[in-house]
Amino acid sequence: MSLGAPHVILLLVAAQRLLELALAKRNTARLLAQGAREVGAGHYPLFVLLHGSWLLTLFLVVPADAPVNLWLLALFALLQAGRVWVIATLGRFWTTRIITLPDAPLVRRGPFRWVRHPNYLIVAGELAVLPLMFGQVGLALLFSVLNLPLTRHRVAVENAALRDRPNAPSPTIAVPEGSR
Repeated sequence: MSLGAPHVILLLVAAQRLLELALAKRNTARLLAQGAREVGAGHYPLFVLLHGSWLLTLFLVVPADAPVNLWLLALFALLQAGRVWVIATLGRFWTTRIITLPDAPLVRRGPFRWVRHPNYLIVAGELAVLPLMFGQVGLALLFSVLNLPLTRHRVAVENAALRDRPNAPSPTIAVPEGSR
């Protein structure tokens, strides 16, 4: 099997995600050692499945010689910069799970000045832009649609976990009755 530009890009994204998982695991362990607790763990494997399937499907479906849309590659690079900005802003509090440390104030700097959950917007963009970069409109739609209910549920769980934090705003996103 010959690797073309699309596969190299996908492998780089996979490597980035693996490095992020290692960082998240380290941060999670530190936070739990400080008395934090995890909430909403039940849906976490679904996110792992969704994101792993997204990358694997793209790797298997996209031909090695598929053209790469450079405008969408640039947009994806901007999304990665946003991703790094979120991770850097949260610092030791950034994880891929919902880990809450009692009495820790909410982060109000970086992208959190403007958006309450910037990472979920970035991820939604990534799920669409990466497949579109290789002309895979159907996969962009499929993974975007699969991501919607998971993200909606996760935001509700996260908002509930953060509701009693110092400097927490009143809820701005409606929490479905079944998730309270």
